[in-house]
Amino acid sequence: MNKNQVEGAARNAAGKVQQKVGEVIGNKSQQVKGVAKQFEGTIQKGAGDVQQAVKDSARKSGSKR
Repeated sequence: MNKNQVEGAARNAAGKVQQKVGEVIGNKSQQVKGVAKQFEGTIQKGAGDVQQAVKDSARKSGSKR
């Protein structure tokens, strides 16, 4: 795993917590911020997944030579 995958997953989890806390206390602003944080985390993790796939592919290509 790379940095973006880890940070993205952590941001997603934090967003879920923030959203649920907002629901429990009835704070729509916190709910929306939590959803936004989840979205950011998903995007960041996706970017990390792409980075990792490219790195893995380059490693496999290099080992065939």
